[in-house]
Amino acid sequence: MRKEQRRTGAVTIDETDEMYAEELEAFLIWMKDAGYTVHTQKNYVGDVKQFLCTLRDKPLDQVKKIHVMSYLSKAREGGAGDSTRNRKHAAVSSFFKALQEFELCSTNPASGIKKAKTVRNRMPVYLDENEIRPFLLAVEGKYANRNTAIFLLMVYMGLRVGEVHSLNVSDYSRERRTLDVFGKGRKWRTLPVPEAVCDILDRAVAERLTPWRGKEDAMFVSQKGRRLAVRSIQQIATETFERFQQDKGAQARVAYSSHKLRHTFATMLLRKGADLRTVQELLGHSSIQTTTVYTHVTDREKEKAMDRLDIQVPIK
Repeated sequence: MRKEQRRTGAVTIDETDEMYAEELEAFLIWMKDAGYTVHTQKNYVGDVKQFLCTLRDKPLDQVKKIHVMSYLSKAREGGAGDSTRNRKHAAVSSFFKALQEFELCSTNPASGIKKAKTVRNRMPVYLDENEIRPFLLAVEGKYANRNTAIFLLMVYMGLRVGEVHSLNVSDYSRERRTLDVFGKGRKWRTLPVPEAVCDILDRAVAERLTPWRGKEDAMFVSQKGRRLAVRSIQQIATETFERFQQDKGAQARVAYSSHKLRHTFATMLLRKGADLRTVQELLGHSSIQTTTVYTHVTDREKEKAMDRLDIQVPIK
């Protein structure tokens, strides 16, 4: 079977794991040290393994830009959009960058390849401010306080799903009303916690299950006492959004996700007059350009602005 696969140019994932085991292990170590989230590590390793399968046992020092371009082109043919294509490119580029740092490879054939142009400044999906309370009322179940606290941290403090997942009890100071958040790029930021959020957070911490491991300091744990996984948080959000929209027809429902709560936070702040630099700091963006996506306006706001015009058309 293996000879047949080699003869036809097909290489399985298992064979790739075996052939490039050292390089894949080095890449994983590099990503962990660089502070990549578990979610990103999983996606990047998957993308890199797909790429390695196309090399047909080729030594990595012999890989050229055309091989990377071929992989990205086939991903396009397979239905990958601009964002997915760019992620795969970033994964392969990071892989070779890691190998260069570990002196396992001398070149990075993915460098110099242009990113696909994605639609910029597309209006993010978010909840209107008057929809937040009905959404929170849709939180149900045994762990309602825990789940409500999670959503409050996203919608009123702008935390990412991965940041909620990483929170420890020791990161929260009730006395100072602050929360230390470990975000992207291994950067910490300290956020003020609104009093109303403190109240729910206090309840959630008080009801917190005894962790499965003695040294587990996770703020949010599962029913098994383990740190609540990113996927679990996303699933809780999906189920809550479904209940929130259950009375709407299929065409009227919006494709909400947990990350949309962060969009809601940023949109609310800017509409209330917060300056862009402050919002950037609260969101933990490394570049203010990333924050500008939230400076969108709705059709209703455009209409209101136009209504202020005193249009005078002379009658002839």
